[in-house]
Amino acid sequence: MNARHDDQHISATGRLQGMGHRSADSLLSAGHRRWFLKVGLGGAFGLTLPQMLQLRAQAESTGAPSRKTSVILIWLSGGPSQIDTWDPKPEAPIEIRSPFGHIPTSVPGIDLIEHFPKQAAMMDKFAVIRSMDATASNHTPITFQAGNPKAKRTDNGKDGDGIPSMGSLAAKFVGSRREGLPPFVALADSMVSDVYGAGHLGNLYQPVDGMKVQGKFGMPEGVALPRLQDRDSLRREFDRMKRQADTSLGLSQQDRYVREAYDMVLSGAAHQAFDLSRESDATREKYGRNSLGEKTLLARRLVESGVTFVTLSDAWGHWDHHGDSVRWGGIEKGLKPMLPKIDHGVTTLVQDLADRGLLDTTLVIVMGEFGRSPRINTDLGRDHWGPVMSMIMAGGGIKTGQAIGATDRTGGYIKDYPLGPGDLAATVFKVLGMNPYDHWTTPQGRPTPLVEGSAAPIRALV
Repeated sequence: MNARHDDQHISATGRLQGMGHRSADSLLSAGHRRWFLKVGLGGAFGLTLPQMLQLRAQAESTGAPSRKTSVILIWLSGGPSQIDTWDPKPEAPIEIRSPFGHIPTSVPGIDLIEHFPKQAAMMDKFAVIRSMDATASNHTPITFQAGNPKAKRTDNGKDGDGIPSMGSLAAKFVGSRREGLPPFVALADSMVSDVYGAGHLGNLYQPVDGMKVQGKFGMPEGVALPRLQDRDSLRREFDRMKRQADTSLGLSQQDRYVREAYDMVLSGAAHQAFDLSRESDATREKYGRNSLGEKTLLARRLVESGVTFVTLSDAWGHWDHHGDSVRWGGIEKGLKPMLPKIDHGVTTLVQDLADRGLLDTTLVIVMGEFGRSPRINTDLGRDHWGPVMSMIMAGGGIKTGQAIGATDRTGGYIKDYPLGPGDLAATVFKVLGMNPYDHWTTPQGRPTPLVEGSAAPIRALV
C-alpha cells in the first residue's frame, strides 16, 4: 500500500476542540460553497452524500441483512462465446469446435480453453455455470443485470419495464456497508450501454458513476481541514443549504443528513476508496495499467472500503465477435488476444481478494448478456445466441471447484441443469443476506417479487 497521506483528508474525529470561531463566509468562499453543494447536496453523481445517509437509515429501519457481503460483477459486454471460453467442445465437428485447444484444470474432469491457464490453475476457487438460459436477453445488460427474464430491451422508451437491477435492489435492501460510501457503484465507459440501473425504484438507488466521481470527494483547493471544523460558525451556511436539500424530508432530517454528509467529506472515506494512487506501484502493475486492470483494482478498493455492489465493464461491445469484418473481429483475430487479458484480470482480482481475507465475503461474477452461435460463420465469427451461455463465479461463500450444468455436443443447447436469470438473482440476493422471496414496491404501490416465478437460489452453489 502506498504510504503517502494527504492531511486534507484525515478524519476530523477528536479535532473539534479549540477551533477559532470564524464566519462561515470567511471559511467557505462562493466557489467552495458550490463545491460542497455539488459533492454533498447537488446530485452531480447520481447519488448525493445525504442520499447515502437516507439509504443507510432506510436499510436499518427495514432490518438490513447482518451478513456483510459484497458483489463485483464483471460485465463482458457483447456476449462471450461459451465454446471458446468455459465450455470447449473438442469432439464437435470442425465448423463448431473452437480453433483453440483445451486444457485440464486443477479440478479433474473440468477443461477450459487453452488461453485460460490461470483460471485452470485456480479452478478450485471458481464455479463454472454452463447451462444458463439467455433466451430472454437481448444485446443489452438489462435482463442479466436485473436477474429477471421480464426485464427486457424493448426499444420503446420503456426498456426493463421499470424492474430494478440487482445492484439497485442491493442498495435498497442492504445499503452501504460503511458510512460515507455509496452502496452501488458502476465502472464503465458507457453507463447507458453497459450498466442497468434502478428502474422504478428511482434515482435514490441508481449506481454512482465511478468513472466521474474519482477525485471529486476531496477538499477544494485552498481549504484546509481545520478551517472547516468549526460547526457553530457553519450553522448559518447549513441553514441556507437546507433549501436545496431533498424537500421530501423534514427540516430536522435534512439537518441531520446534511451535517453527516459534511462529516463524511471530512473523514475522506469516499475520497480514499476511489483514489488508486494510494495503491503501490507493484499492485498497480500486477493488476495491469489498462482499462480492465484499473477497474478491477478500483472494484477491489471499493468493496474493501464498504461498497456493497460494483458493476464494471472493460469496454462497450468488446465481446461481440461476429467476424473479421466488424469492429471487434472474429474468433481468432478478435477474441484470441482478449482471452489472456480477462484470464489475468479475473484471477488477479480473485487471488488478491483471497490474500486480503475478502474472498469469502465478496462474490465475483463474470458474464455477458448471452452466448454465441455454435457454428462459426463465413466471416470467421459467431453470432448472438440465446439458448445457452456460460459464466463463472467465485467467492461469497459459494461452493467452488465445480462445473454446473452441461450443453449438448454442439455447445448450443442446454442438456442438464437448466438455469435462468432469476436463479442467478436469487443466488446473489441470498449471498448478500437478502430474502430472495421478498418484494419491492412500484410507484403505484404494487408489491413486486424480487425474483420471478419458480426462480430460486442455485442449490449447487449455496
